[in-house]
Amino acid sequence: MALTSQQTQQLKKIIVHRREELVSELRDDVRKTRAERFGEIAGEVPDTGDESVAALIADLDQAELGRDIDELRGLEAARERIASGGYGVCVDCSRDIGFERLRATPSAIRCIDCQTLHEKTFASPGAPSL
Repeated sequence: MALTSQQTQQLKKIIVHRREELVSELRDDVRKTRAERFGEIAGEVPDTGDESVAALIADLDQAELGRDIDELRGLEAARERIASGGYGVCVDCSRDIGFERLRATPSAIRCIDCQTLHEKTFASPGAPSL
């Protein structure tokens, strides 16, 4: 079932709100990253343990920035699909994406069935972390 105009308006509001949150988070994270230098995290004369912890913190900060940027790009693409009339339609099967799915993940481009298949098809085996 295609989205109603009321549902589309509700999803637009969700997208705008989440976009504003992400932009604010990204600004704060960039400010924090610029303020915290590696030497400040690890200390003036770091030992290997301090250095590895500082590197881990820097890597986690970068990963978080990357996730936020990817989500922001997805939301921008969703706004474009709304404007062009293609929002809420699965890119794989062309069926409607459920309203509840879009409320949970407004940037979704696949229906739940196609997303599940996509994840199974393109999932990489987990590598041991230790």
